[in-house]
Amino acid sequence: MSQQFNLLRQRRFLPFFLTQFLGAFNDNVYKNALVVLLTFQATRYTTLPAGILVNLCAGLFILPFFLFSATAGQIADKYEKSRLIRFTKLLEVVVMLLACAAFALESLGLMLVSLFLMGAQSSLFGPVKYAILPQQLREDELVGGNALVESGTFVAILIGTLAGGIIVSLPRGTLWTSVAVVALALVGYLASRGIPQAQAAAPELRINWNPLAETWRNLAFTRGNRTVFLSILGVSWFWFYGAVFLSQFPAYAKDVLGGDEHAVVMLLATFSVGIGIGSLLCERLSGRHVEIGLVPFGSIGMSLFALDLWWASPAIAASGAGPLPIGEVLAQAATWRALFDLVAIGIFGGLYIVPLYALIQSRSEPAHRSRTIAGNNILNALFMVVAAGMGAGLLAAGLSVPQLFLVTGLLNAAVALYIYTLVPEFLLRFLVWLLVHSAYRLRTRDIDNIPEAGPAVIVCNHVSFVDALVIMAASRRPIRFVMDHRIFHKPLLRFVFRESRAIPIAPAKEDLRLMERAFEQVAEALEAGEVIGLFPEGRITADGEIQPFRPGIARIVERTPVPVVPLALRGLWGSFFSRKDGPAMTRPLRRGLFNRIELVAGAPLAPEAATPASLQARVTALRGDWR
Repeated sequence: MSQQFNLLRQRRFLPFFLTQFLGAFNDNVYKNALVVLLTFQATRYTTLPAGILVNLCAGLFILPFFLFSATAGQIADKYEKSRLIRFTKLLEVVVMLLACAAFALESLGLMLVSLFLMGAQSSLFGPVKYAILPQQLREDELVGGNALVESGTFVAILIGTLAGGIIVSLPRGTLWTSVAVVALALVGYLASRGIPQAQAAAPELRINWNPLAETWRNLAFTRGNRTVFLSILGVSWFWFYGAVFLSQFPAYAKDVLGGDEHAVVMLLATFSVGIGIGSLLCERLSGRHVEIGLVPFGSIGMSLFALDLWWASPAIAASGAGPLPIGEVLAQAATWRALFDLVAIGIFGGLYIVPLYALIQSRSEPAHRSRTIAGNNILNALFMVVAAGMGAGLLAAGLSVPQLFLVTGLLNAAVALYIYTLVPEFLLRFLVWLLVHSAYRLRTRDIDNIPEAGPAVIVCNHVSFVDALVIMAASRRPIRFVMDHRIFHKPLLRFVFRESRAIPIAPAKEDLRLMERAFEQVAEALEAGEVIGLFPEGRITADGEIQPFRPGIARIVERTPVPVVPLALRGLWGSFFSRKDGPAMTRPLRRGLFNRIELVAGAPLAPEAATPASLQARVTALRGDWR
């Protein structure tokens, strides 16, 4: 069984997963039940048009995220998180009891107040929901845990939306809805009692109850780490993108597919299942660590399939004789193309969003992680409001729904390019990920021997021009490689090495100043707690054999004593990037695609034992006969 599904058998994850799943499920049962009730029975409660009431409901649910997220972030940082989650679930029970009273009294005002309070409860739960994961999960479990949370959330939204509409449509529907939402809230509270303790990150924090001032302060927290802030903008953009699509499904189903409400459900289900699949694929594709290289991959797919959805849609003609039954809608070949596009958009959306959430959690300062996530929630809500405004404005200006999808796909490409220009690390990791998953099939052994924290040096045999990229793809930590200045400046590789902050070096007889500067940079990096990568042979092998290790490693650990981890690359000799049978990179597809390679790590050596001879012997033994 996949490691991420093994988490569902762990007490440190399962109760939390059930709690958040039931919460999202209950939110959507009540919200959609209320929307359906007001859409079809608005005259029982008010003279206002149903369309205005539905949009009012959407606004009342999102408003608390602006008002209370900042305060919720402070509370989540100040108090122990499992206790706080139990409190929020008790609050949900109270809110659902109030909703029962609203249904019983047929009070529209009380129904809307209950919806607002439900949004307030969700805004309180939001920061603690994501901040608790890094405390309960290991780094190599964080992607899998987020994948389960994201896929579970969308499944809960889907079935909650369906269930809410079905239950409220039954005879005495408001009574059955009341029973359902209270029961779900109680079960959610019982699940929350199994969540293990998660200590407060900042117990000394003094809460600022001014929501405006604290909102601004929370947004400042998000800007404290540039990569985290741009990741938050990326998450917010995902919710903008998703809000545009989700809000247009009814019109698309009716006006383009020619279907009825069952077609709307079909679109929602297709999109949600796609996101669930994409989220769950993240762990396998990322090698169980936070692989932000999947984010550009996801954004490319989100744009391409949005464009194809626009392209395919004109071929789907709506019927003029009233809504078509779902069977006739599915009988059209173009419908299946549209469904394929929606599944693909969802899959690539999952690949896009899960690494971003994991990166925000892993790189945020623990003492104010919840407040950073609260700032994320505020921006998410703002982007969704802007998405609603853009959609309404463009449709009012005469654009069709497929044309709105086209605009959103093009905007997605522009936003992605802008973010990747500002933070080349995303694009760098994408290029590394693409190399290792297109040209090679990489398997690692004992890669955990690279320490999770603190300074270290790794040494490896040098077989090809992409050795550093393969190691970067396998390592959970960034590695600064020391490499020959001529390789550093290779046109195809220069961007990758520059953005990974590689350190160019030259032989003393060629450029003594460059060599000395390289050793200074290595010492500074190790003192800052970074990982340095070396190829002690000094050059790429010309015959596949390991050459004598040079004394530079001894000089490094003598000045800065740190553990040294031996690595061995296996299977790269004879590939396009190696020098077998002549210069490298001159014979495309020399061995085809998807060549199997391995990276094997040995136990760390103490600095005093890390002599060139001993390291060469260790690397040679790790490599074995497979070159």
